[in-house]
Amino acid sequence: MRDLLFLCHRLPYPPNKGEKIRAYHALQYLRQHFRVHLGTFLEHDDDGGYADHLAAQCASSCFARMPPHWARLSGLSALLRDEALSLPYFRNAVLQRWVNKTLADRPIAACLAYSGPMAQYVPVSTPHGPLWRVLDLVDVDSEKWHGYADNKPWPLSGLYRREGRLLLEFERQAAAEFDRVLLVSPAEADLFKRRAPESAAKVDYYCNGVDSAYFMPQPLHPSPFGAARAIVFTGAMDYEPNIDAVGWFAERVMPALRSQHAELEFHIVGSRPAAAVRELLRLPGVRVSGTVPDVRPYLQHAALVVAPLRVARGVQNKVLEAMAMQKTVIASPQALEGLSVARGTEVICANGGAEFISAACRQLHAPDDQIGRAARLRILADYRWSVNLQRLGQVLGVQDGQFAAPPEMERTP
Repeated sequence: MRDLLFLCHRLPYPPNKGEKIRAYHALQYLRQHFRVHLGTFLEHDDDGGYADHLAAQCASSCFARMPPHWARLSGLSALLRDEALSLPYFRNAVLQRWVNKTLADRPIAACLAYSGPMAQYVPVSTPHGPLWRVLDLVDVDSEKWHGYADNKPWPLSGLYRREGRLLLEFERQAAAEFDRVLLVSPAEADLFKRRAPESAAKVDYYCNGVDSAYFMPQPLHPSPFGAARAIVFTGAMDYEPNIDAVGWFAERVMPALRSQHAELEFHIVGSRPAAAVRELLRLPGVRVSGTVPDVRPYLQHAALVVAPLRVARGVQNKVLEAMAMQKTVIASPQALEGLSVARGTEVICANGGAEFISAACRQLHAPDDQIGRAARLRILADYRWSVNLQRLGQVLGVQDGQFAAPPEMERTP
């Protein structure tokens, strides 16, 4: 096996939210073909309990502590410079020293930087020779900040537009310097090619997957809803697009639905619910779970699963997981943008309050189980990690389970 440096902006475990799910499965795949040296962050108190689990899977590792409040404060320094706030937020001297020492001590020839800000840690070469550098942007993060700006009042809208502009400048610079750039879907790759045309030739993608053996219809799970009929939203509830989505749905859609279905409840299921999410409990029929040990019972017994995101980039794992469990999903166009699914037969697309109300009422009155069955078949056909991660392997020189460096990796410094 050859050595590979894997830098990740979030601890890639447990795989319970979008960015961690992709990073976790990428790590498991890379471990089959490389001696992996993992550098990442510990942001929350409970992260430390997972460090030993990941360290045991890697040839070496560094878990740099990054308390969120301190990191946000350090990010404010970027306001004094012409720099995106995201960069100093993820800039850490401990992690940089570990990267430098690891590249000096080990014969590492390839590096995967997961998310744009991790590109700032990676040099062009090491004392042992050139470094093949692959950047997994996942999605075009700069575009998301522009989306935030459209939904915020001044001065936040101005701050978000500044972040989008400066972050795109950094993404383009990193793409120009790295050897390959990967994104989460063909649509996201095409978008980045338009935003960074000078690097279009090196841009590619690998799609996410779903553990379809774990997320599968399991009616024996006891219902967490009692006698109520439930509409369910799942996701990390300290994440701005999710906060915006559930607030909009609870206030704009649920009252109309409950006027026709008084027993209906809206269950918001996910970790670390922000204050704005908890405040929704004042509304009739709204329930906020916080962290749950297993999301599957909530999906299994949901009358409907919704993904009403107004700001979204990349692939929504929440949609894939619900589809894998054979549920009818009603989602906004933004939430479906990165997915190769048939709208109307595998998932229902609704744009705006009137369409969400109409689609939900139809399904609540006369559920169409064919949609859920077709959704699971789509997952089994196109969203298997074992297949989709092979595109990542090819970029890193893995062919038919063996390492065979692309000609570009053998270039001289």
